[in-house]
Amino acid sequence: MLDPRAFCRNGGPPGFEVEPVAPPDEKLNRSFYRAVGAQWQWTDRLGWSDADWHQYVHRDELKTWIGRLDGQPAGYFELESQCDGNLEIVYFGLLPDFIGRGLGGPLLSAAIACAWDVPGTWRVWVHTCSEDHQNALENYRKRGFEIFKTERVQKFIRSPSVD
Repeated sequence: MLDPRAFCRNGGPPGFEVEPVAPPDEKLNRSFYRAVGAQWQWTDRLGWSDADWHQYVHRDELKTWIGRLDGQPAGYFELESQCDGNLEIVYFGLLPDFIGRGLGGPLLSAAIACAWDVPGTWRVWVHTCSEDHQNALENYRKRGFEIFKTERVQKFIRSPSVD
């Protein structure tokens, strides 16, 4: 998304709110990463140590928010300020008990609004893949994102060794 005017907000139901995590809390980020990402095959950070998480979360470039419904944590997102005004929605998702309750659009809307609020932002971007929720790409497009690039990644399946 290159222009905040392309952003189509979805406000969310009564009782839905988003709050920043302050101060940064690596245990919270790790917990959300595991709980949200389990069914979407998020595996790249499963082997991280406590020190890895601490170093990642306690950077000025990274901010984390929690979405809540009636006070209960429902999901989260991480925003990373990158060079030259690029801002990435690094991780975004709902806890399993909140999927299918109409909160994906409002949580993504909050992430985009927070991203555009960062001074100097000229591009907000996000990755998705075929392992994500079946409505992920549609949600991104409804909020105003345009597809920049697609890639076909070949999965390698290890076959049993033959002696």
